[in-house]
Amino acid sequence: MSIVKAFAIGNGDMYYIRHGSDNFTIIDCNLPAERSGSILAEIAAQSKDKGITRFISTHPDQVHISDLTELDETIGILNFYCVANHATKKSPTTDFKHYCKLRDDPKKAFHLYKGCSRRWMNKSDDTRGQAGVDILWPVVTDDDYESALDDAARGLPPNNISCVVQYSLKDGVTMLWMGDLETDFMEKIEAKVAIPKVDILFAPHHGRDSGKVPSAWLEAMGPGLIVIGEAPSEYLNYYRGYEIITQNSTGDILFDCVSGKVHVYVDEHTYVAECLDDEGLDHKHGLYYVGTLQV
Repeated sequence: MSIVKAFAIGNGDMYYIRHGSDNFTIIDCNLPAERSGSILAEIAAQSKDKGITRFISTHPDQVHISDLTELDETIGILNFYCVANHATKKSPTTDFKHYCKLRDDPKKAFHLYKGCSRRWMNKSDDTRGQAGVDILWPVVTDDDYESALDDAARGLPPNNISCVVQYSLKDGVTMLWMGDLETDFMEKIEAKVAIPKVDILFAPHHGRDSGKVPSAWLEAMGPGLIVIGEAPSEYLNYYRGYEIITQNSTGDILFDCVSGKVHVYVDEHTYVAECLDDEGLDHKHGLYYVGTLQV
């Protein structure tokens, strides 16, 4: 059993995974002023009994590292996972400077690449079980990826240095995060990434048209549910032909992952998810039950 939480925080991303093992994972950071205190308190509470807490940065776009400094001050980031890069900004924010400090810290940073392995991320030992987190991209020697790294090093948007993160629960859900990868870049690398069957896909680039996942990848994934972020509706792609849930309508989403299914809870009490099975569960986690996805 595990819990995955997707925060509704406007134009940005932030998630956590409370693993069934002795692990806690945070993916990206964006703390709007009106919610900063409550989100930080929740993360501190949910992670306090876990032996390992890791932070995964998909890429250093500002809305994915906003208030990273404050998060670090609250929980003390000891395990900082990101792709190896030399991204720069013409006008670096305090949070980008802190990202670079963590990225370049040899004691805290672990650089992600396709197929990488690490104790407790995807390898168990006698101390604790693994987190079920695997990296499907990047291939660091790929020409297209190297070009994206060069662009980021010159201060251009770092969207296409995003890593692809898979979370799998034994006998349960498989989820996929893709950062802010853009459609034209995904089409370039389409044949270079082994895309698995996926139950829940967090649509890249907050669900924007500019980050629409290529058809070949969608066919390989066959996602049971696609989560669309909070970009303005005129910029969104609603993935016709697939079941979706939109954070513009749901607010926060919590996925209670158990064997063979995922119970879904949302912040908006009027939201109806007709694509999910109704198992008649009570509301909990401070959110409203809207249905169950069979996986």
